[in-house]
Amino acid sequence: MNDLFWLDTGAGRPLVLLHGGFLDHGMWNDQIPFLASRYRVITPDARGHGRSANATEPFRPTDDLAALLRHLGTGPAILVGVSMGASVAVDTALEHPELVSAVVVSGAGTSEPYFTDPWTIQTMTAWHSAMAVGDLDASVEAFTLFAAGPYRTLDDLDPRLVAHLRRMTRDTMSKHSAGEPNLLVQVRDTWERVAKIGVPLLAVNGSVDSPDHIGMAERLARTVANGRAIPVDGTAHYPNMERPDAFNEILEGFLRTL
Repeated sequence: MNDLFWLDTGAGRPLVLLHGGFLDHGMWNDQIPFLASRYRVITPDARGHGRSANATEPFRPTDDLAALLRHLGTGPAILVGVSMGASVAVDTALEHPELVSAVVVSGAGTSEPYFTDPWTIQTMTAWHSAMAVGDLDASVEAFTLFAAGPYRTLDDLDPRLVAHLRRMTRDTMSKHSAGEPNLLVQVRDTWERVAKIGVPLLAVNGSVDSPDHIGMAERLARTVANGRAIPVDGTAHYPNMERPDAFNEILEGFLRTL
């Protein structure tokens, strides 16, 4: 596990915080101290993100997470993920169910997303186009737009939040280059299998996130046997960062039911 970075703090039932794509463990700064007084909080940087090494061979993030949990000997853990982290949490509930006791997702369904919303498609196209030509500045700016969502601009957000997101995004994007091989291996048939997830699942969505992101998370919550969805008003793709008190309250309420 020397090529992966993680934080491990607190004591109690294991709880894993999984960050969004092109971010890192720093997006959980407002959750780690809140949770560590009651839980063993494990906060990894995904492969190719933050302080974790880039991939050198094909890999699946769910297998990295499973290897980490087995290395730490945690037993079944509560997985809490935003965006990419949410998809890893769901993949792990499907691929390594013995390691998962509950799942919390935000802004994602599974690792097989689909997009139809015009704003989302336009923003993703701008981001991917900038990445393809190696324009780091444009890549960071386009990707950060997801923090505002389709109904606001970045000027509507706390400038400290925007600056933090830009720093994390730039740090991770600068680890990669245009044209590098894609070694990420996709988990398949996830939507066809999610009904088999038997652990409690909560979707905590930003109320002004894109319709696609909200829709996929709500579909997931409807499909599993024990799922529900709760919005965080006035937030988009990163509700835990925009309104940490509200997100933490919702999360704590769910954790008390487990």
